[in-house]
Amino acid sequence: METVILAVVIAVVVIGALGGLVIGSRRRKQLPPPPPAAPDITAPPAEPHVGDEAEAPHDEERRTIEEVDLPEGSAAAPVVVEEPLPTEAPAVEIPEPTAGRLVRLRARLSRSQNALGKGLLTLLSREHLDEETWEEIEDTLLTADVGVQPTQELVERLRERVKVLGTRTPDELRGLLREELLQLLVPEFDRAVKTDSNLDTPGIVMVVGVNGTGKTTTTGKLARVLVADGKSVVLGAADTFRAAAADQLQTWGERVGARTVRGPEGGDPASVAFDAVKEGIEEGADVVLIDTAGRLHTKTGLMDELGKVKRVVEKHAPLDEVLLVLDATTGQNGLVQARVFAEVVDITGIVLTKLDGTAKGGIVIAVQRELGVPVKLVGLGEGADDLAPFEPEAFVDALIGE
Repeated sequence: METVILAVVIAVVVIGALGGLVIGSRRRKQLPPPPPAAPDITAPPAEPHVGDEAEAPHDEERRTIEEVDLPEGSAAAPVVVEEPLPTEAPAVEIPEPTAGRLVRLRARLSRSQNALGKGLLTLLSREHLDEETWEEIEDTLLTADVGVQPTQELVERLRERVKVLGTRTPDELRGLLREELLQLLVPEFDRAVKTDSNLDTPGIVMVVGVNGTGKTTTTGKLARVLVADGKSVVLGAADTFRAAAADQLQTWGERVGARTVRGPEGGDPASVAFDAVKEGIEEGADVVLIDTAGRLHTKTGLMDELGKVKRVVEKHAPLDEVLLVLDATTGQNGLVQARVFAEVVDITGIVLTKLDGTAKGGIVIAVQRELGVPVKLVGLGEGADDLAPFEPEAFVDALIGE
């Protein structure tokens, strides 16, 4: 009996112990974790710590290094560092010879200019040359910017010679018109650009003109003309008010091997011109070309400054040439510019630019008559070698056609 009671007590103790364990385990059960807080968008993203590795993608089989194809020879290929290529000086161009250049450009000139010549020949070919026809001839000349006085002279001579001639064949009329136009162009003018100094100094050429006439470009093209004739040139960028002008002139010079002397933007133009002549003397150059600022002819103070450039340059040596650049398309306005410039500096020659873009070729006659100086160079296009020495015969032949 005691044995049975002892077994029951032991069973009760065991059951109680098991029950306590179960209750204890329930009491130690952890509460569910709180929901995650909203991410702070202002906080910087968490960065990986040392030793962290990127998780391998589960959908991609891992390959051994033997299975990976490496580029052939990549293991032993050295790292190549490319050396910068040496900058080479721009190649010096050989300009086109100037002899006969206007003749070679005659076709281009005649396409835009011969409206004047054809118009005159058509009128002169009429069977009856009455007063109305002569008025039309006069209007044609005035429209072509020949000028009032030269037009009156030409019409009077044509009337007299046609009257004496009687019958008029096309060839006779062409010859007659050619002679009279040549007379107006004053073929006896000396049109050579003076670049030879009488002293032991370079020839000094100053280029003047208002903005927009192509003055800086003309100076660069003139350098090409001189280099083509075998002369060494130094360029003076005395247009200090436009940095682009000095850059442009330097580019033109580099193309033909001519050095450009320039100063700070906004500096004294006379100082730059002085230095250019000084360096030209030291280098033994044949010619110094000085590009001046484009002056509005209505601003007296700026024109006075141009006179100062001339005076300062002449402390080295006298100027051999002062070229006035005029835009042929400005017509009679160009004559106003010419008069004002002639009062400030002694103009010795004229350069007419953009002569290919207008049918008003008579401006050549008018500007020569106004200044009493010759047209020495004409610009017939945008090409580098489209600046040509002016040849009256070739010009008239282009006006009236073959």
